[in-house]
Amino acid sequence: MKPFIVCHMMASIDGRIDCDMLEKCPGGDCYYDVLDSYKCQAFIEGRVSRAKHTALPEKFQTSDKTPCGFSVHCAVKSDAYSVSIDTHGTLMWPYCKIDEKPLLCIVSEDAPAAYLDYLKKLGASYIAVGKGCIDLPRAMDILNTKFGIKRVALVGGGNINGAFLDAGLIDEISMVYGPIIDARKGMVAAFDGLPEGTEPRLFKLKKCKQFDDGCVWMTYVPKK
Repeated sequence: MKPFIVCHMMASIDGRIDCDMLEKCPGGDCYYDVLDSYKCQAFIEGRVSRAKHTALPEKFQTSDKTPCGFSVHCAVKSDAYSVSIDTHGTLMWPYCKIDEKPLLCIVSEDAPAAYLDYLKKLGASYIAVGKGCIDLPRAMDILNTKFGIKRVALVGGGNINGAFLDAGLIDEISMVYGPIIDARKGMVAAFDGLPEGTEPRLFKLKKCKQFDDGCVWMTYVPKK
């Protein structure tokens, strides 16, 4: 059984999520206040976001490409985890904690076994599941049953948000829109990366709230 998953993002009026751009937006503290209100136990980010903000600049390399296969390792039991989605097992980390939360890496079964050895020595937990790509539904089930996670915040970037959307895993979308427009060509949107021809998903508005700093918080649930 999967946990409750909310995708919580801050975006410009035109739906772009570049952090450097959003730092120039007035206010924005409401994003974190809203995130806290969901009382989530795991915070998931994709490889691109982790590489930009929290991982080391160098990439993991090994001459031994033996795939790891299915594997689950809990380095430490915790009430909360910082989760990284990294299909091929390339990210390296300065510590086994991010924002005071134990690191938990989710990779595919094609990632090198040597990468899991690296994570274990680092003191990080991991889930290796899915051949060719990460089996996101099964990974979320394991997050619930093996790690005790009942509420998850999916916090980007756009490609991992799109993958969770495509897998039908998102229970609620929480968007904080700042009073700013990006408009630069090619910048990632809150949901991105799905192939041309993908059918749009319909959602219905659950709640809308305006903040004094000009930000607007809107929540949506899948339309059934």
